[in-house]
Amino acid sequence: MPRVNPDPKPASNKSDEEFVLPLAGFTGTPEEQDRQWFEQCYRGDSQRQLTVRAVVMGGLLGMFTAVSNLYTTLKIGWSFGVSITACVISFVVWNSICKILGGRVSRMSILENNCMQSTATAAGSSTGATLAVALGALLLITGVQQPWPVAAAFVFFTAALGVFLAIPMKRQMINHEQLRFPTGIATAETLRSLYSKSGESLKQAYSLIIALGAGATIGALHTYAQLIEQLKIKNRLPHWLEWISGKLYLPDTWDFFGRLNPLARGQMAGLGFEPSVLLVGAGMITGMRVSLSMFAGSALLYYLVAPPLVALDAANATVAGWMPSFKLSPEGNFNPTRWALWGGTAVMVFSSLTQVALNWRTMLRAFFFFKKTERAAIHDAVDAVEVPNSWLFIGLIPITIGLIIVQYFAFHIAVWLGLVSVAFSFVVSLVCCRATGETDTAPIGAMGKVTQLLYAVLPGAKGIAAINLMAAGTTAAAAGAAADLLTDLKSGYLLGANPRRQFLAQFYGVFFGVLAVVPAWYLMVPDKKALEAFNPPATNMWRAVADLLTQGVNHLPSTALTAIVIGAIVGMILPVIEFLWPKAKPFLPSAMGLGLAWVVPFQNAFSFLIGAVIVSAWQKWNQKNSDTFAIPIASGLVAGESLVAAFIAIACTLVGFLAVR
Repeated sequence: MPRVNPDPKPASNKSDEEFVLPLAGFTGTPEEQDRQWFEQCYRGDSQRQLTVRAVVMGGLLGMFTAVSNLYTTLKIGWSFGVSITACVISFVVWNSICKILGGRVSRMSILENNCMQSTATAAGSSTGATLAVALGALLLITGVQQPWPVAAAFVFFTAALGVFLAIPMKRQMINHEQLRFPTGIATAETLRSLYSKSGESLKQAYSLIIALGAGATIGALHTYAQLIEQLKIKNRLPHWLEWISGKLYLPDTWDFFGRLNPLARGQMAGLGFEPSVLLVGAGMITGMRVSLSMFAGSALLYYLVAPPLVALDAANATVAGWMPSFKLSPEGNFNPTRWALWGGTAVMVFSSLTQVALNWRTMLRAFFFFKKTERAAIHDAVDAVEVPNSWLFIGLIPITIGLIIVQYFAFHIAVWLGLVSVAFSFVVSLVCCRATGETDTAPIGAMGKVTQLLYAVLPGAKGIAAINLMAAGTTAAAAGAAADLLTDLKSGYLLGANPRRQFLAQFYGVFFGVLAVVPAWYLMVPDKKALEAFNPPATNMWRAVADLLTQGVNHLPSTALTAIVIGAIVGMILPVIEFLWPKAKPFLPSAMGLGLAWVVPFQNAFSFLIGAVIVSAWQKWNQKNSDTFAIPIASGLVAGESLVAAFIAIACTLVGFLAVR
């Protein structure tokens, strides 16, 4: 039993200027880690946090970004982070209000702003993707738009499920495993810089602002072509802006790696360098081990595994288009990750499950079963600020009942199949949260395919596209919400926020998101024809997988099935070696990094490696300087590009509304 102070006192007397983010984390047993955080970091009772103005501000910003992310998911198959954008906008807007009213209202505290971004993230990130992919794919298959009460109920219950599933994940992955969650760190650094006034903090703030400007510039050059395209559709593009856009821009990728592999030259999708500093900044925070594992796994796929399989697949594949095989497109291009995602997902799933099995005591502690032992070791005050695990069960009961009712009456999913989808949501959330914690990337699409594969073999679901899609939509939406919200909880953990109040802010945010995104869905996509006009890549992928797997698992390429088996073995072996020989961990590849490498394109893994190499070289050159400025600079790069991407997405949404109507 660890020795602990019988009367712990929180770090509530520390001002924003004196507060230092505990980026190195805490060590010792779970009880000792909780005690260190409470005594050195927690100050959630000394500042305003869960206030009406924070929730309303976050809800309004979240509603705006929810509509934006719905549009971008339909248009490019991708959504953008909300947290940093919401923090900066809220800080600027609220300070402006304070000046206009002559100080008659107070500034938002840093923890209040953190609570605000939790509401904004829940509203903006956990709702739109459900409509765009699962319900969108069902619309493409059936040609029938679901009634709005069905869409609203389904979106609400899946998002709320993700909020509640994040409860045990937070205690395990943030408090005890100390996973990085790079965007969570970037958000906390951004907030600290906005509120800091001390000399050292100001230097870090200036470095963050400079990096933010660089990230914003590169992000604008990289993404503003989307807005140009929208303006062209409405014939509202000035000639001078069209001339500039043709001269000043950054391409999506620079494709020069194909020269190193004659077999793949000019054919390999994603084999290049993406001129984006967002992922470089994420790699700077993630570190060398995970980033190098991602790069090594991606290089293995693109240069050793993919080329010899191309000829085999071109000769034997029986399906067309994007299908997870190596079948060549009419242009001669192919995408390795569409085949490799099955093996990569197997690595991530089985490594996560093996981690749970090896750390069953701490995982059970997160589920309340070791409560008495824990209370004997630490003061009641530590438990009083964490979300009670009873809330998990209290929330899951009505959410599960609601989901089963919607699935049964709207999509004809049997009750037991609905229960399977809720239970499997925990497994999928576990994988996505861990992947986000280590790599800042949640493999939602890949994990959705795993659920579709599961329902392709379950009795009562085989051959029925609606069941396949909506069951997968349940797990994917819940997992995505849990991963996004865990990132916010990481920010709160670093800033010393009250987890219980932050959880409530996240739950309130779901209502705002549903209120905004459901009407926007019917305005943008009144029917199948309107959806087809978007040519939505992610939606088309979900539809194609459903079409394929409802015909039977045997329609998957045999090489993909082999990759699943090999991936499962690798995913189980690496965590076991780490557990038995902890000293070998720095020399072993990250299982999550290897798995994700086969889900994301090579250019993403390469960007992560660039960031990790920069920090590694910087540490060898000047350790102190690197410790002071690396995280603020990385956070600025992430914040700058994500801010610009979000603003451009919002502008595209507004123009897109006009174009659709």
